[in-house]
Amino acid sequence: MDTTALQKKHNELFGNSNPLLVRSPGRINLIGEHTDYNDGFVFPAAIDKAIWFAASKNDKALFRFYSMDYSQSFEMKADDLSKSNVAWANYLLGVADQFKKRGYQPGGVDVVFGGDIPIGAGLSSSAAVETGFAMILNKLFGYGESNMEMVKMAQKAEHEYAGVMCGIMDQFAIVFGKKQQAIKLDCRTLDFEYANLNLTGYQIVLVDTKVKHSLASSAYNQRRQECETGVKMLKKYNPDIVALRDVPLDLLLEHKNEMEDLVYRRCKYVIEENNRVAESFEALHQGNIRRLGELMMDTHAGLRDDFEVSCKELDILFDFAKDFNGVIGSRMMGGGFGGCTINIVAQSEVERFKLEITKHYEQTTGNKATVYQVEVVDGTGVVG
Repeated sequence: MDTTALQKKHNELFGNSNPLLVRSPGRINLIGEHTDYNDGFVFPAAIDKAIWFAASKNDKALFRFYSMDYSQSFEMKADDLSKSNVAWANYLLGVADQFKKRGYQPGGVDVVFGGDIPIGAGLSSSAAVETGFAMILNKLFGYGESNMEMVKMAQKAEHEYAGVMCGIMDQFAIVFGKKQQAIKLDCRTLDFEYANLNLTGYQIVLVDTKVKHSLASSAYNQRRQECETGVKMLKKYNPDIVALRDVPLDLLLEHKNEMEDLVYRRCKYVIEENNRVAESFEALHQGNIRRLGELMMDTHAGLRDDFEVSCKELDILFDFAKDFNGVIGSRMMGGGFGGCTINIVAQSEVERFKLEITKHYEQTTGNKATVYQVEVVDGTGVVG
């Protein structure tokens, strides 16, 4: 985004020509889907689609926000901080509320923000807004909170002000992202390790179905419940089991006949997916990008057949990519029932892939897909 336009708007609205500039990226998840709420492992990275902020203090004890994307202003007294009926403003207010709950009193702040993270594509634009604003408050008022604490505050803001009970992966990946690195994150302990994502000769390409089926949220809650049912049953054989991340595959197979087939398949997928994250991490350490691609294909099959969170549109994109010469990895990304596929495509075939997959998708579904090429970049930070 052109930061000059942000600064200009900030000066025009608030009379400050030298605001703090912060960039907060979106994120992808290479592998590790529906593992987070099972205390498992994920493998995300920050990308070069981002939300940009221009921010400064004001002496009026007011929160004054302007969204470039919605061309809307919002104002609230800092002393009267509460949830508003303006959805986009709540992502910022929720973060301020988390600082307040820690005993800080955020003063007046003027913020202009906007970006190029596609809304609804599953690239975590909301988490980018939350983490970016957390960094702004921390910097402007000198609170000295660590990056890890800001990640936790941003997650709680989403829970309490946006009403979305998300895991911690999005906020974590956005803050801790590093250029050309993927992060293996343990969602239970928050321990993490980086792996070099050497994509020489390849490109990450996202294809957005532009659909979101209405059963996404109810199915999400149902899947959580089914996983918990499996844990409860397996706990009889090992009281140390707290979540599916503690269950070895052979224990599940041993007791397969004692559980409903549906519950068995849900558990099987999550256990196998945690193993795929570990294998992907090792593959990148060995510079074996092709193995990562194969594991991504396996993940899609598991999400489609065992976890049953794919949909017709995602499967059409996956089936096309799987058979396309030059694609070494493809899968649906995110919670399911819409959103994007993530693909690893040979650089020499990217243009042909983009052209042919969008044409095929439109012919097959009647809908237009949008394609994004993304690079892996550093996480949230001050840029000026």
